[in-house]
Amino acid sequence: MSATQLLVPAVAAFAAGMLNGVAGGGSFLSFPALVFAGVPPISANATNNAAMWVGTIGSARGYREDVRENRSLLLPVLVTSAVGSLIGALLLLHTPQALFVHLIPWLLLFATLLFAVSPLLRRRTERAPGHAPWQIAAQFAVAIYGGYFGAGMGILMLAVLAFSGLPSLNAQNAIKNVLAVAINGVALVPFVLARIVDWRFAVPMAALALAGGYFGARLFRRLPQPVSRAVVIIIGVGMTMVFFARSF
Repeated sequence: MSATQLLVPAVAAFAAGMLNGVAGGGSFLSFPALVFAGVPPISANATNNAAMWVGTIGSARGYREDVRENRSLLLPVLVTSAVGSLIGALLLLHTPQALFVHLIPWLLLFATLLFAVSPLLRRRTERAPGHAPWQIAAQFAVAIYGGYFGAGMGILMLAVLAFSGLPSLNAQNAIKNVLAVAINGVALVPFVLARIVDWRFAVPMAALALAGGYFGARLFRRLPQPVSRAVVIIIGVGMTMVFFARSF
């Protein structure tokens, strides 16, 4: 294994942690980096999940003030997220690797398009913060997707949380990051039991994603959202094009 194959996933993990701290999309960097390093796609997805789980802990910590203020909204969607994530992870373990390779560009395309149009899906509500039944159902579906693949999961959750009456995007990000900890953590259990996590990459990437998640959250709480959104969209479009080209 070359130095480049080790370095690229490490750098990608730190950057992915930072991106996940603000809106999601970090797996657009970290997952392709693992495939570049020669990790088989399904193993790369599980390894990326392990690293990003630790990274989301850093992101949640970075939004600790907002988490503290809105923790009453967590319980119902935490339970939903845990169950959905387990279902998604089990689906991945029973997906033939050849099929998953062909699904990758479509999953990336879906997540990128959703992120690009997410401002049109978000609107501020004047009601007291809370989750409607349809939002809990939507979060369940997002959690299944998160356990199965996860790229763009944060963007999906922000779109759902936009209707929860939360006072700001920072508050939405805070709840999103805690839910991501639950989703990635639960999905990791069957991946570990199935022995498909490549720990040579998972351990160093997890440490760097943790640092990136924390510093990214603290930084992006102060930066204009259009800047970070533009970066994620560019990365998503680029990775989608690369994987479509590889599939033909």
